[in-house]
Amino acid sequence: MPEVISPEVVSTNNAPQAIGPYSQAIKHNGLVFVSGQIPLNPATMTLVGGSTGDQTQQVLQNLKAILEASGTNFGNVLKTTVFLRDMNDFDEMNKVYGEYFSSHKPARATVQVARLPKDVAVEIELVAAY
Repeated sequence: MPEVISPEVVSTNNAPQAIGPYSQAIKHNGLVFVSGQIPLNPATMTLVGGSTGDQTQQVLQNLKAILEASGTNFGNVLKTTVFLRDMNDFDEMNKVYGEYFSSHKPARATVQVARLPKDVAVEIELVAAY
């Protein structure tokens, strides 16, 4: 039988609380796995509307807060996955994304999906070292 691991749950009030049976992030063995973030304002738990760029900005702010609560930052991100409602919004998302990952460029996959939670334009998840 495999050994049971003891992952550490990461939670912060500076990012939206989980809206389902999952954690904001899990730390284990030098890595932090951050759940997909959508453009929810953590103070009000309401969606940030506007353009895909505006939504991407809020998503990255949420990710930043969770990384900080995990004891790390964007400079230690190893991999991101970006989910877009419409691949035509790639350039708009990528412009904002590039503001957060200008010198350090983690591995990334970007995919168009049929639908995202609460019908948002963008969701991003990531893995980082801590």
